[in-house]
Amino acid sequence: MNFYAARQPILDRDKSLVGYELLFRDSLDNVFPQINGDEATSRLIEGSQFTFGLEELTGNKPAYINFTLETLAKGYATTMGNDEIVVEILETVQPGKRLLALTKELKEQGYTLALDDYQHQNVWRHFYPYIDIIKIDYLQTSVEQIEEVIAAIKPFPHIKLLAEKVETYEQYQQAMDLGFSLFQGFFFSKPEMVQSKALPPSELTLAELLYETSTTELDLAKITAVFERDVNLSYKLLRYSNSAMFKRRTEIATIKQALVVLGAKEIKKFLSLLFAAQLSSDKPAELMRLSLTRARFAEALAEQHPDQIDSGRAFLAAMMSLLDAILDQNMSEVVERLPLAQDIKEALRDGKGELGDYLALVAQYEHAQWQEANDTIEKMKLDGKRVPDAYHEAILWAQEQMKAIM
Repeated sequence: MNFYAARQPILDRDKSLVGYELLFRDSLDNVFPQINGDEATSRLIEGSQFTFGLEELTGNKPAYINFTLETLAKGYATTMGNDEIVVEILETVQPGKRLLALTKELKEQGYTLALDDYQHQNVWRHFYPYIDIIKIDYLQTSVEQIEEVIAAIKPFPHIKLLAEKVETYEQYQQAMDLGFSLFQGFFFSKPEMVQSKALPPSELTLAELLYETSTTELDLAKITAVFERDVNLSYKLLRYSNSAMFKRRTEIATIKQALVVLGAKEIKKFLSLLFAAQLSSDKPAELMRLSLTRARFAEALAEQHPDQIDSGRAFLAAMMSLLDAILDQNMSEVVERLPLAQDIKEALRDGKGELGDYLALVAQYEHAQWQEANDTIEKMKLDGKRVPDAYHEAILWAQEQMKAIM
């Protein structure tokens, strides 16, 4: 039986990554809402512990995992270390003496506890001494209701508020003003403000190279010449091509040799990586990691249908899909300033074409929108059974790339 899960980043007020919520799924045809909560939790824990590896899913950051009353009573949380997980008590669990006893016991063992999708009731005050985080659905909770929660927990300053489903910068800023400490949602992949960020010369050179490599046939001589006039790019190319990832038997000594040995596919990948890394140098590392995961995931999906679309183009489009957040600009403004192929521009700006479908699927899978993902997979005629494995592999690949380029 395969193990499937998705993850959603959780950031602090500085937009630094503090953990991931793990989201269970069975298959794209059996989405989470149709699965018993006890079974979902037990299979998520079993898979992350014994099949895939929790550290591989979360990069050694804490995993926020939902628990039902039954799975708490069975002691499933304690199968993982108290530094590995945050125990989320599902909103469907009713407060009572049994839950309170379990909560106290977990707290005494050093576990971090959170109330998921919190709806305020006075009875929860008995739990506050043992609760570390209260998660509030920002789309479903009014400011008045949030202020009621803030007033209720005022005597318990150790409790942090986590805003879920924060989808715009305006919502994020409002949550910041209300005193939320943690955030989960799509806000970090949206532009924070409208401003112009000029590309320095090395980034313009990279943009030029990206355009050259987006064509079907590479002009090796032209690309070599561009590298040879930029010592910084040349150094990074040689370092990348000599890295342990490629298991070379002999070291590469020239620019042309590096380009030839890497081949067109790896050259495109390297340039996309480097461009996004340089542009996001002043952004949260999670933004870069997410770009890499998207890129590798899209590439793997395209490799399932090599007759439909070039995997290198899928990689590049997905890598560029967070440029609005990296440059703090609207995506339509961003693509006009970059010499990208027209189909990549249309996919990024409007979600059009085959590449647009790839970007849609990447985002749907990333955000655990399983039913929408299933529809897109059917539309693209992909093998749904291979998609989860491609996603997991993309997470691991992105983590390795971060080590190589940062």
